[in-house]
Amino acid sequence: MQDGSLRAYPLSAEGVSVGALKDYWYLNVHDNDNGQIRGICLSHDNGCLITYGGDGNIFTFDLLSEEELPKDVEVIIPPPRSGLESEKGTEDIRDPDAYTIEECKQKKEYERKMKEAEEKKNKKREELRALRQDFVFLLQKNQELPKHMQLQRKEFEMDRKVFEELDRQRLQRIQLVQKELAWENEKQLIGLQKLQTQFRDSLEFTLTVHAIQSNHQISTYSLLTVSEKYTQDKKQEDSKWEVLKEKRTAPKETEQAEEEIPIKTGHVHRDEDEMLETPEVRKSTTRYIESRHEKIRRLVEKYDALKAKIMKRRAEWNELYKSKPRDNHKNARDAEEIKEARENIGCYRLKTATNYTLTEEDHISTEKKMMQLAVLEDLIHEMKVNMNKEIVSLRDLKVSTIDEIKSLVKEVKSIQASLDVSEHLPVPLIPQLHPDEVPEKIVEYNSDVLLKFKEEQEAKAKLTEPLEGCSSSRAFRHVFLQTLPVEEGHPMAQAGDASAVVTDEQNAFGMEKAELTEMELEILKREKIKNLYLQETLIKKINMLVINFDAEFHLLRHKKLKMDVQMKSAALRCLTCCEELLILKKLQVHEDVLEEQICALINEQEDIQSKLKSYLAQMEDRKSEIVMLQECLKALYASFEASLGEDNEFADFLTNVLKKEAEYVEKEEVGREADEKNENEEEDDEKPDLKTDEENCGSEDVVLGDSVCPEGCSEDLFLNTIQLRQQRMGIEKALAEEKKIATDLRKEYDALAVKAKKIETSLDTTNRELEAFQWEKLHRLNELDVVVPLRLHQVHCLVDGEMPRDFSQTLVFTNQSLQYLRKRIVDQRNEKRMQREIHKKAKEQYKELLQDKKEMEKEIKRLEERCNDLMMEKFGRLVDFEAVQVHSVNIPMEQMKVRIMEKEYEHFMELKEWEERIVDLQHQLTQLTRENTSKLHQLNRFCHEKHQLETELESLMTGQGAELEGSRSADLKETARLESRLVNITCEVAFLREHIN
Repeated sequence: MQDGSLRAYPLSAEGVSVGALKDYWYLNVHDNDNGQIRGICLSHDNGCLITYGGDGNIFTFDLLSEEELPKDVEVIIPPPRSGLESEKGTEDIRDPDAYTIEECKQKKEYERKMKEAEEKKNKKREELRALRQDFVFLLQKNQELPKHMQLQRKEFEMDRKVFEELDRQRLQRIQLVQKELAWENEKQLIGLQKLQTQFRDSLEFTLTVHAIQSNHQISTYSLLTVSEKYTQDKKQEDSKWEVLKEKRTAPKETEQAEEEIPIKTGHVHRDEDEMLETPEVRKSTTRYIESRHEKIRRLVEKYDALKAKIMKRRAEWNELYKSKPRDNHKNARDAEEIKEARENIGCYRLKTATNYTLTEEDHISTEKKMMQLAVLEDLIHEMKVNMNKEIVSLRDLKVSTIDEIKSLVKEVKSIQASLDVSEHLPVPLIPQLHPDEVPEKIVEYNSDVLLKFKEEQEAKAKLTEPLEGCSSSRAFRHVFLQTLPVEEGHPMAQAGDASAVVTDEQNAFGMEKAELTEMELEILKREKIKNLYLQETLIKKINMLVINFDAEFHLLRHKKLKMDVQMKSAALRCLTCCEELLILKKLQVHEDVLEEQICALINEQEDIQSKLKSYLAQMEDRKSEIVMLQECLKALYASFEASLGEDNEFADFLTNVLKKEAEYVEKEEVGREADEKNENEEEDDEKPDLKTDEENCGSEDVVLGDSVCPEGCSEDLFLNTIQLRQQRMGIEKALAEEKKIATDLRKEYDALAVKAKKIETSLDTTNRELEAFQWEKLHRLNELDVVVPLRLHQVHCLVDGEMPRDFSQTLVFTNQSLQYLRKRIVDQRNEKRMQREIHKKAKEQYKELLQDKKEMEKEIKRLEERCNDLMMEKFGRLVDFEAVQVHSVNIPMEQMKVRIMEKEYEHFMELKEWEERIVDLQHQLTQLTRENTSKLHQLNRFCHEKHQLETELESLMTGQGAELEGSRSADLKETARLESRLVNITCEVAFLREHIN
């Protein structure tokens, strides 16, 4: 249950039912709030029930069977308690922070463990305290001893390694603590950096630098962050350009890879051929065959060189004929340059003119304008940042100048201390930094500033009526500015202090003044002159530092004034760009629609072009098939005429046999078509005419007559004719099908061509609409007023020597563009003059080349006639010398001869080897026959011995056996020995027989 309780339901033998679930045992042992039962299971012997809950407790219950249950168990009901009315009921604990029973137990256990740990710590501390007291007592006793008996401090240290181990452990603990606090330290540092970037870095201080000798000042530009929208658009445009570049470069790379692959494969095949051509084991051949090989190799090389020379000459002639220009030839390079110039030269008419043409680069879109605006903002921001850096560097120069002046003033004062007051030159004042020159000190503070700020805040808090307009930042700045003069000090105060010091020193010297010698007076005079010179040079140096700083200041101020004009014009340009961007955004929807239409038409045009190409390829295939079938038909008729021979009696009959079947087939097909038409018509029951019946009967008779070979005609020729007729019918049928397919393809091709023309016209109209829309967009943009700052000397459109009141009919050019146009006019004139001269020279060269061509043609004709005459005189006919040179030696025949010789030599060597093998085998055969004969002789001898032994045995068996009773045992042994020997001999004989077989 959710409250940590447990229910047990008794089950009957009948099974589970709704009525059986009414009675149950209820146990509540887990915590009611956090003791939800997480699991329940039985033990391995099914004797216990185990439950565990969310409060961390595990309880076990004994399970009793029916036999183990106590039968007579009386329930003792406790009597009711008395006095319950007067007792106050316990209230529920409603505090959410109160401990549960389990938490109380855990807390008590934790407190007990902590108490035991503290007791152990106290015991250890007491032991350490006692040891320290003993050690101090020993040290005191050591001090009381005489010095020669006292022990040194090092002798009290029993083991130095203990202290080293303690230091090492301390360092380890420190490192561990640093590691544990590293994350927290990094977290706090990041928080500090976030606060600084949020409050300090977001402050944009306007720094102002003041001149020293004048009231001029320079202030930095207040920088605005570049909008993220334009930067994102810029990144997107860059990514688009990168994608387009990848798309353009991808086909080139694939083409290069495809070109490289055949080259590599060619090298691989070459290497394989070389490996195959160089055999591992070269067969031994005769010198004659090698010489023939060498001769053939030389002939092949000579033939290859001659053929390569002829092919090279032919290729040169072909290239020469190809490079020959036509009569109406135009230089491709010049035409391409003219086309590129027309596309990219642009239009120099007025933008407001109706015949103004736009190039593709002049097309203005929202993305281009946003990119232009982003680039302009980046340039403005970059220029302002650079100027601010120069102003900050000028402020740093002023700070370093002031420090140098301070050091020089101190030197001057130290020198003036040794001079008379009447000889003192006026010391230049030390320039001071204005508060707006060091705005970063507003956020700097120290402990004194913080204490004063705290006191002021407490004083303000005590006031009943708070002061109006007194913010904390202003008070903080006021405190800082009050403390600043104290730190820097005033030069007049410093001068006063220095003069006071000088007077004190003079009084002191006056008291101790005495009469000086001539040498001392001369030394004092020299020192005085030296000090006067140093005083003058130092003051000049101070003045020079001030003058140099002011010069740098004025140069930078002049530069900033020019830049202010540029920034103002740039700001106006940004404003114009924003207005143009608004107009472009309004017109972008229509432009996107037109571009989508153009893209769809281009895609459709590409699909149709691909289909047209496929149809053209199919038509070419069909044409080639038709031509091939026609050639087959011509070849069939040619073979028929060849089979007829000359002056054949049955030529007309066989020709009719070959052709009339085609006529019958055509009539039958016409009849079928007519029948189909008649079936579609209403009059189906009309009878055919008698003439058609007669014609049909006549044609059938002809067919029947053609199917029989006439007398005197060759039966093979007749059967060949019938076979050729069947072939002709199949060819004509295939030819008709190919023509039908070709006509269908032509129709589809024409339909697609008409559709392609329609798409092309619609594409042209859409492009013209887009061009008109671009011109209209440009016209809308040209209607915007643009501010152009001009000076009076830049205006050249004067009317009667005076400035015109209306500038609407004037043109504005930058000096750079005007100079470029003037230079371009001069270049065009020079180029025109140069082209005229080149044209004149080309005409003269053309006339000379025509004259040379006529003369060369005459010379070639004369040389050809002479060559033909020489050939007729020498050979009696015209000879092709190239063919003679190429076919002078029959290289394949020579190679075949060498191969025959090689084969003969190989066969001879093989026969020789076989003869040697036959001789060896004959020797082996004779040796085996000799061995067999010796074995047979041995077998014969053994057989004789066996026969003798058998006769001896029989004689012994039939002899006087009864006389020698005592020698019977010896005879038995002898017979046994002889029998064993006989068995061995028979075995050897059998083995020899097997060996001989």
